[in-house]
Amino acid sequence: MRITAAVAREKERPFSVEELELEGPRAGEVLVRVVATGMCHTDLICRDQWYPVPLPCVLGHEGAGVVEEVGEGVTKVEPGDRVVLTFASCGKCATCLRGRPSYCLNFFALNFGGARLDGSSPISADGASVHGHFFGQSSFATHALATERNVVKVPEEAPLEILGPLGCGVQTGAGAVLNTLHPEAGSSIVVFGTGAVGLSAVMAARIAGCTTIVGVDIKPGRLELARELGATHVVNGSETDAVKAVKEITGGGADFSLETTAVPAVLRQAIDALGPLGTCGVIGAARLGTEASFDMNDVLVPGKTIRGIVEGDSVPDVFIPHLVELHAQGRFPVDRLVRFYDLEDINEAARDAEEGEAVKPVLHTSRG
Repeated sequence: MRITAAVAREKERPFSVEELELEGPRAGEVLVRVVATGMCHTDLICRDQWYPVPLPCVLGHEGAGVVEEVGEGVTKVEPGDRVVLTFASCGKCATCLRGRPSYCLNFFALNFGGARLDGSSPISADGASVHGHFFGQSSFATHALATERNVVKVPEEAPLEILGPLGCGVQTGAGAVLNTLHPEAGSSIVVFGTGAVGLSAVMAARIAGCTTIVGVDIKPGRLELARELGATHVVNGSETDAVKAVKEITGGGADFSLETTAVPAVLRQAIDALGPLGTCGVIGAARLGTEASFDMNDVLVPGKTIRGIVEGDSVPDVFIPHLVELHAQGRFPVDRLVRFYDLEDINEAARDAEEGEAVKPVLHTSRG
């Protein structure tokens, strides 16, 4: 079938909106008409080749839409179902079988390989293959071919236009708090970076009952939004010593910290800002090979923990519906993060994301 899609053809160059061909679903696959898709930091760093995703490629991994066709053996969804698309996992390896799909042993190949595991891509342009299957979906397009494992059914009344980011960035931030750190009521947390991931963590920390929630950023507008979404304190890292400020606010150091920026110096701050027995969750995706340092004795003696977190330790079929329900109750206002763009304006969306003008760009890819 003919689709319209945004293609990343060259490193660090603008996306190209093109007419392409998309195969129908094979066994275990699901064809989805994409209503809207979020733009994530990961899409941009893959375009820029921080991760070696083969180009040309249709990126996009925060899609939401309506199922149009299912392949042989699919029972989880049927045509007409409304779904959020999320990351891909194999379902067969040791970590998947333990209920930890975000640590799937095939995670990199399935999500960043630019093809199915057999090496084929369902997308082509004038007979020439274009890499797809990015995160099992490639949703910068009017239609995406996903797998049964990475579609999550949501209620008929769910607002698809804003739900795509739940498939990656939002579940990453919220899940880091609710699924990984498990802060007890009354505890303190500091979130370094108040973009979409960090603000999702702030909202989740409020839900969890944290009584001291500190947002750290260098953009005043984002810090103000953090306050509106639940931060009890904000720190502008360009104007003050963030570690000193956090220790003053928390009376010696935070119980938990999250690093969302992928900047090594900020990770050091997130570790240093912890109090005794504190835990730092590392979320930010840096260029492959990036190294960071910390004071070993400052980790050893206070008993600190540094923990990498992928996709918020989420089991998407369980966690995404929880977030949808929290949004419906008014307790998780993810719509406050969103700015809409048409697919044809994807390069404007990318520029606004990189410059910090938009917290979470969402592309309208089809209507209804």
